[in-house]
Amino acid sequence: MRGRFLSLEGGEGSGKSTQAIFLVEFLARRGISAVATREVGGTQGAEDIRELWLGKRQGFWDPLTEVMLIMAARREHLQKVILPALEKGQWVISDRYVDSTRVYQGIGQGVGLEKVDAVYREIAGDFWPDRTFLLDLPVRQGLSRMHARSTQSDRFEDREETFHETLRQAFLDLATKEGDRFTIIDASQTPQQVRGQIEKAVEDLC
Repeated sequence: MRGRFLSLEGGEGSGKSTQAIFLVEFLARRGISAVATREVGGTQGAEDIRELWLGKRQGFWDPLTEVMLIMAARREHLQKVILPALEKGQWVISDRYVDSTRVYQGIGQGVGLEKVDAVYREIAGDFWPDRTFLLDLPVRQGLSRMHARSTQSDRFEDREETFHETLRQAFLDLATKEGDRFTIIDASQTPQQVRGQIEKAVEDLC
C-alpha cells in the first residue's frame, strides 16, 4: 500500500521542524513507518542547491531564478526520497514543500502563483501532498521565536514585518481556496498543544 505524504507549512518560527519529529513519533506508535525530511533540501544534491541559493546576499538571485533553483532541489527530493519512500509504504513528513515556494517566491517576491505552479507541474505532474498542515501564528510572535532561537538570521527573517504579513495572508488564502488539502493549525500555542491538534487531524488518515 502506498504511503501518505504530509507537508507542514507556515511562516518563520511556527514550529514546523519540531512538529515533523512529533508526527513521526505519533505514527510509529501506530505501527506506521514514517520519515521526516525538509525543503529546500532532503538529499545531498538538494542540500547543495540550498547552500548555493542561501549563500548569496538578498537580491543576488532574480526571483524566477530562485524558483528554478528551488524546483531543481525539489525534483531531486522527489525522485530520491519522497516517491521511493511512498512506494515502499512509508509516510513522508516534509518541513515545507511547494506551498512555501508558491507563497515566498510566487506572492512575496512577485513571480506569480500561476508561473510557480506551471514550473511545479513540469517537475512533479499532478503530485501534491495528501494533507498540508498550515501552522499559523501572528508574525511578531513567530519572528520573536526565531530571534530567541538563533543569533543568525536568514534572508527572509531579516525582511520587514509587512513582508511577513503578506506571506501569512498568502498562506491563509491558499488554505481557504484549497481547503480539501489544507488544515489550519493554531501555532500560537505551546508545542504540545499544537502537537495535539495535528495528531487529532491525522487520525482520519491512519
